[in-house]
Amino acid sequence: MPAIRASIRRHTTGLLIALATMTGPGHGMPAAPATPGTLRVLTLNVAHGRGDALNQLLVSQKAIEGNLAATAALLDGAKAEVVALQEADGPSRWSGGFDHVASLALLAGYPWHARSSHATSWLFDYGTALLSRAPVTEQRSLAFRPTPPSMTKGLTLAQISWRPDDRAEPIPLDVISVHLDFSRDSVRQRQAAEMVAFLSQRRHPVIVLGDFNSDWFAQASVVAELARRCGMKTYRPSAPDLGTYPSSGRRLDWVLISDELEFTHYAVLPQLVSDHNAVVADIRLKNARQDAGAGTAGAGRCSG
Repeated sequence: MPAIRASIRRHTTGLLIALATMTGPGHGMPAAPATPGTLRVLTLNVAHGRGDALNQLLVSQKAIEGNLAATAALLDGAKAEVVALQEADGPSRWSGGFDHVASLALLAGYPWHARSSHATSWLFDYGTALLSRAPVTEQRSLAFRPTPPSMTKGLTLAQISWRPDDRAEPIPLDVISVHLDFSRDSVRQRQAAEMVAFLSQRRHPVIVLGDFNSDWFAQASVVAELARRCGMKTYRPSAPDLGTYPSSGRRLDWVLISDELEFTHYAVLPQLVSDHNAVVADIRLKNARQDAGAGTAGAGRCSG
């Protein structure tokens, strides 16, 4: 553990330098923590801790520990209040045999974490997860219907108590980490429909983060469809400079927010700790004095 913490300090120094020098559209995220009244969130596909290797089965436990130390440094340097993770492993033979989510929560200083197992076997146990500095008051999980030959995907929801201003009582906020199928548009469409049904039961402001394996202009974009059906929006959906998957340049990782919320900053972080870039955003309540539940009582978040 001391060696891992030393590695975190080295990686954190490099990340802070990178954050301080970021310029251009989508690369202006302040290195300092989010200002009062905003919530900083981050999403990252951690690729089972393999870093840039082809497959985690080819990576030693020591190397995986080092990759997670670099990931923890990224989280620590970004100062996100809530982190969404995908391809996040529990104890798995193929990735070192320890809980990656619990390790990241400990190393990066997140007192609350929630992990969902969507795909399990004798070799692996992985899914989506959330780390939070704010108290988690509710946790839910959804595993999508099996989609052989690809692995089962799903989502993790954590409701946090968020204080968007100096009000006496915090408000409930749903934060979701999701991972959709990589191989077929038809499967992603079915998974999006399952998400709509799930979100239709929720009545609070919501932030959905994750690896959608789809861009905004795909012929069957689940990102655009989910935004339309659930009254959500994203930051500059047609921007050409916000790619998150370096091997193709495509924007596969997204942050969607409900209408009560708005973006104040948004960035794709340049430091790579997996085969995806991390996305970080600062979000605030449009009107910090409004009732965050107004307009949602008695009605679900999404429409058919």
